[in-house]
Amino acid sequence: MLPALPGAVVEEIAAFGRYAASRGWVPATSGNFSRRVDARHAAVTRSGIDKGAIAPGDVAVIAIDEPVPPRLSAETPLHLARYRSDAAVGAVFHVHTVAATVLSRLYEREGVVRTDGLEMHKAIGVRTHESTVEIPIFANDQDTFALAARVEARLGADPAVPGYLLAGHGIYAWGATAADARRHLEGLEFLLACHLEERRLR
Repeated sequence: MLPALPGAVVEEIAAFGRYAASRGWVPATSGNFSRRVDARHAAVTRSGIDKGAIAPGDVAVIAIDEPVPPRLSAETPLHLARYRSDAAVGAVFHVHTVAATVLSRLYEREGVVRTDGLEMHKAIGVRTHESTVEIPIFANDQDTFALAARVEARLGADPAVPGYLLAGHGIYAWGATAADARRHLEGLEFLLACHLEERRLR
């Protein structure tokens, strides 16, 4: 039996949806968000909803280790794979930013976007700006179960970066809490935006 959907979890998801919409990160009902409810369940946004106006009926509780029910995002397997791989992951957010979408196409063959020497590295858990961060890129795939398996196989047990890109698609980020996932997403998006601007100015 599935647990009840906690109102606080819905509000955390909805609050991030409002923020992402205000930044233009979830155009045309794109993006999807999830929050762990307990060790065996997660709350996930339904497909085709306005992410800036999420209501309780737009979020469903599902079992992490069971088949994905209908009317949820086709990308739900990517969320559930993160929860299965790391019990410390408490929230996963996916958005479609311009920087993530463009750079993931430009660097798809390299498999990473690299940023060097930026103070914002600290926002994603790197201890010093004197560092190189490699944000992984994966080829997009309509078979999101197969895609999730490839992502987790490459990320391993302890990913160096709390996020990754899907080529031509967008960015995923996660954290122990919804606040952590938002901070990591903001930090990664800033790094990507800086990289894209540096390319433009060169």
